[in-house]
Amino acid sequence: MSTSGTTLFNLPFNEIAEECYERCGVEMRTGYQLRTARRSMNLLTIEWANRGINLWTIEQGEIPLVQGQVSYPLPDDTIDLIDHVIRTNEGTSSQEDINITRISETMYSQIPNKLAQGRPIQVWVNRQNGQTNPTTVQLSSAITATATSIPVTNASNLASAGYIIINGEQIYYNNVENNVLNLCYRGLNGTTASAQASGSFITVYNPNNINIWATANVTGQYTFVYWRLRRIQDSTSGAPNEDIPFRALPAIISGLSYYLSMKVPEAMPRTAELKASYEEQFNMMGGEDREKASLRLVPRQMFW
Repeated sequence: MSTSGTTLFNLPFNEIAEECYERCGVEMRTGYQLRTARRSMNLLTIEWANRGINLWTIEQGEIPLVQGQVSYPLPDDTIDLIDHVIRTNEGTSSQEDINITRISETMYSQIPNKLAQGRPIQVWVNRQNGQTNPTTVQLSSAITATATSIPVTNASNLASAGYIIINGEQIYYNNVENNVLNLCYRGLNGTTASAQASGSFITVYNPNNINIWATANVTGQYTFVYWRLRRIQDSTSGAPNEDIPFRALPAIISGLSYYLSMKVPEAMPRTAELKASYEEQFNMMGGEDREKASLRLVPRQMFW
């Protein structure tokens, strides 16, 4: 007997949901059952993000550093950064990656001059919610695409430094004085710096971001290279498969079965059993989903 010769087995979400309901001892018959299972699936993947690193969600990114700019936004689906370096002379034979130390908010807040320029040596990762908040604040006069000061009608409810959006353009400002946002960096995160009309409304933006110290002393010399954990993509009706590798299927099915058992009265007697199965499957997956590199520890010796 010959084998199939293929290794393409996967399950679309509707079949995952059917399997989970069957483990709960019921049949999936209605659109509502599918919809509530999809909602539970999205909550389950968020739980996985809280449990630690999922290797398939690691992505590399780069941010060219601009002279004097303190803060840079990260992609909205970023959970956290796991590694980062400062790269100099990118793309040349003298390219070099230099360590940059991650510090806490407390350590960053104690830096006396956050606008000091030089080679960046420290970074604070500011983990925000990625949400936008419309305001009634408007531009009090028109600005050009290159303006670095932005006059507004009333800045009393704006943070002393932060991100805003004006007609789709993302902007970072360093301080506020007399209803003017100063030291603005325009067209961030792939948006385009453009002229803005008087009366345009300002939206407050709260992205995940990095704060660099010292700020770059020259534009184009330094690149912040990072490896980030991104969110697992949403489970939607238009996606044929979930954003997980094949080896995570047993864990995701066991976990969703457990989640559904807490909502289906007929399955509640099975909840403890399904939870135990879920923890076993997740631990098996987590044990396999890890770095396989060797770890070498060297004690530090000091002499007095």
